[in-house]
Amino acid sequence: MTPDQSPLGKTTDYVDQYDPSLLFPLPREPKRVEIGITGSVPFLGADLWTAFELSWLNMKGKPQVAIAHITIPCESTHIVESKSLKLYLNSFNNTRVDSADAVRDRIRDDISRAIWGGEAVKSVAGVRLLLPPLFECEPVKELEGVSIDRLDVECDTYQPAPQLLSAALDEKPVDEVLVSDLLRSNCPVTGQPDWGSVQIRYSGPQIDQAGLLQYIVSLRNHNEFHEQCVERIYMDIMARCKPAKLMVYARYTRRGGLDINPWRSSHPQLPPANTRTARQ
Repeated sequence: MTPDQSPLGKTTDYVDQYDPSLLFPLPREPKRVEIGITGSVPFLGADLWTAFELSWLNMKGKPQVAIAHITIPCESTHIVESKSLKLYLNSFNNTRVDSADAVRDRIRDDISRAIWGGEAVKSVAGVRLLLPPLFECEPVKELEGVSIDRLDVECDTYQPAPQLLSAALDEKPVDEVLVSDLLRSNCPVTGQPDWGSVQIRYSGPQIDQAGLLQYIVSLRNHNEFHEQCVERIYMDIMARCKPAKLMVYARYTRRGGLDINPWRSSHPQLPPANTRTARQ
């Protein structure tokens, strides 16, 4: 399947009865090959989704609502196209389900099958439903780190330019966390902009911050899905700056009631908290 075969960018009838066939998986491999990944992926991580528009009916026909936190492991062979996930979640709208746990289990099982492209499920998607009594506990917090947006740099390149990246390879290594709110790329199907913030945590030769900022800005007119952009950033930094450890984490603003927040790491660690930023 290819993105242009998905429901993205097309007029679509909304189905309000549960229908798992609405999920549209897209293979990760073609875009990974573009950035030099073949075989096993050279990182760990996951795609952290938040679904703000989830509703179903209880057995008495009374509407129920929840926020869903969905974790899709990066080793899966497929991603789920975001509009298809929105359509799938909307298919619960007039479906009677006897409990929130049952809704959670259906979502987990359906997405787990989709991200393995119909093959045997090797790792399952994580799904957690947050019900209204806990809505007030959802925090808003910006990504921690030193903002490189403070730098007064000249930017004139708006397609990926990894040659802008460099590091002090002959100097003492450092441990740093750098952040930028200037990440933007475009949907490869509709051309609509995707806005995000990115956090880069690394140990190794000190990365030139001005070049890193110019590199992030260079993705501004690039057409690629969120997950693919983060993997591109990870691979370019690893190749050009040669850190001993690297983590790249991006939080994109929501579209269609969904935000997607890819996280990639060179080493085992707990995933970051799926905490939204002010723009989300």
